[in-house]
Amino acid sequence: MVTAAPPARLLAVDVGNTNTVLGVYAGTDLLRSFRLTSRRDATSDEIALSVEGLLRTIPGGPPDDVIISSVVPALRFPMRQAFRQLFERDPIFIEPGIKTGMPILYDVPQEVGADRIVNAVAAYARVNGPCIIVDFGTATTFDVVTERGEYAGGVIVPGIAISAEALFEKAARLWRVEIRRPERVVGKTTASSIQSGLYFGYLSLVDGVIDRIVRETGGRPHVIATGGLAELFAGGSERIEEVDPLLTLTGLRLIYERNRGG
Repeated sequence: MVTAAPPARLLAVDVGNTNTVLGVYAGTDLLRSFRLTSRRDATSDEIALSVEGLLRTIPGGPPDDVIISSVVPALRFPMRQAFRQLFERDPIFIEPGIKTGMPILYDVPQEVGADRIVNAVAAYARVNGPCIIVDFGTATTFDVVTERGEYAGGVIVPGIAISAEALFEKAARLWRVEIRRPERVVGKTTASSIQSGLYFGYLSLVDGVIDRIVRETGGRPHVIATGGLAELFAGGSERIEEVDPLLTLTGLRLIYERNRGG
């Protein structure tokens, strides 16, 4: 009797400006995901120790390969060194030349953030049609994919945390509040008024930008939200249809399969 070989294990790493998300796959199954703070001054040894400690919590041995999407240039070299140290091989980076299976219609394709392309690949594979991806990260990005699976372009706005911090720093008599959905729009205290402005104001921005994209591009694109605050805002949005906090990890796995996984 021939025993089937276990599925290959892949470590997918999404390095963002605020957080780094890691996911371990066995074939197409996500075994576990982790979220760490992105530190621009982290050394390769510090990264290796952190990753090694996380991987010890997952039985089955080390990953067979690593793929990385990074929007933090300062972490590229230490990341490469850390994974060389751990697995004695270079990780795959999402960069020009890698096969994504998605034409990029940007005037300068190299300017598109790696995470935006990865999200677009995952979303199109999910819906097999036109879609808009809203990523609630350090910046909030809107990425548009055509019916033919082309990356058409997008929109970048300051993230809600950046907007809130600017308000607190510049307005002397306003203080920091928790970003959450208030019970009503009209606040009865300064704190509730700030929360209302942050939540409903930003929510109106998100739905308004989506409306303008749809009017400009036509059709009925499917809207998917991802990122740390996606669930918070999707609950109040009239345009977001589903939330996938780990959409980027799925995209990394798909791109890996198109390059090495077969």
